[in-house]
Amino acid sequence: MISNNQGLVEKIVSEIVKRLLSYGDEPLVPIGVSNRHVHLSKEDLEILFGSGYELTKMKDLKQPGQYAAQETVMVIGPKGKFENVRILGPVRKETQLEISISDGFVLGLKAPVRESGKTQGTPGFILKGPKGSVEKEYGVIAALRHIHMPPDYAAHFGLMDKEMVSVEVNSPRRIIFHDVLIRVSDQYVLEMHLDIDEANAGGIGNDDLGKIVRD
Repeated sequence: MISNNQGLVEKIVSEIVKRLLSYGDEPLVPIGVSNRHVHLSKEDLEILFGSGYELTKMKDLKQPGQYAAQETVMVIGPKGKFENVRILGPVRKETQLEISISDGFVLGLKAPVRESGKTQGTPGFILKGPKGSVEKEYGVIAALRHIHMPPDYAAHFGLMDKEMVSVEVNSPRRIIFHDVLIRVSDQYVLEMHLDIDEANAGGIGNDDLGKIVRD
């Protein structure tokens, strides 16, 4: 007779096998297109919106625990500004503004291509909210294109955390993206992130599929 623990293990193994089979023979990845957005620290959130303020969830994003908030802010650069820039939650340790290279032309900022969270030495900017404004000395990046990847998918195709790969997209403007960073975690749902400039260059929309190719 199978114990409860044995039954649970068999169920988990069965689910894993089904998931691996669903990946098929080719390392395909759905694409998510990111518009300009900002991540706020708790301190900056309270300066912009008031003491004790908490973000209001508008909709969940694909990555677990991440969401688009109802709140927006104005982003001001040396040459221009963007109104109604969406805040993504939850709050983070440090404030970070993610823009495209084209956005940088409007703001008058040269955003370096960086992995999220690596903001030291990047340009500064100003955020304006309904209750106040914040001037940041650094924090602007153009996000390094990357893939959020669960461990079983990585293992299935022999891919590694921090590995750089290429991704081919058979879109109306067929394109290959090089230098795509793989980020592996059991907290991730499989998804490649591109910004607006990158997506427009290939005529790509949300949930289009790319094929991972090793360089």
